[in-house]
Amino acid sequence: MIYVSKEIPANAPGQQPLSRSDIWRGLVMKAENALPFVPGMAKCDVISRFDNGLVRDIVFRGEDARERITMYPEEKVVFVRESGNVDGFIVNEILGNDNDLRLRFSFALQLVDAPSDSAEEREFRAIMERDYLKAVDATLGAIRQMVADPAYAA
Repeated sequence: MIYVSKEIPANAPGQQPLSRSDIWRGLVMKAENALPFVPGMAKCDVISRFDNGLVRDIVFRGEDARERITMYPEEKVVFVRESGNVDGFIVNEILGNDNDLRLRFSFALQLVDAPSDSAEEREFRAIMERDYLKAVDATLGAIRQMVADPAYAA
């Protein structure tokens, strides 16, 4: 099992300031359509919805998967892999208060058909760290673009 976590400030000096609500709105948009937010994702189709979440089919790095996403408003979004070549979960959390907002992405993932600590798992870890941790920056960048769009306030 591979465990990785990255936390970054949401409002570094010189950047478009974001509120907790802005970040939350962006995380909901990411859950519904991750393509603008996650480099390496080629497909993201919502197949069903439930009270506080949804189920979606994705293609990430050429692999099909199904994810069940549960949303905890203004706090976190939890992605659980239901099928595919990887088992595990991903959590996107909004931390801190208005003066110190941070976004943390964490994941615990395991290749279905590879032994723990195998060469294949170590290679997978390096790829996932790179791709998922890029997603933190890409997510905040996409949210900033959304906030800067005049249609956002509408």
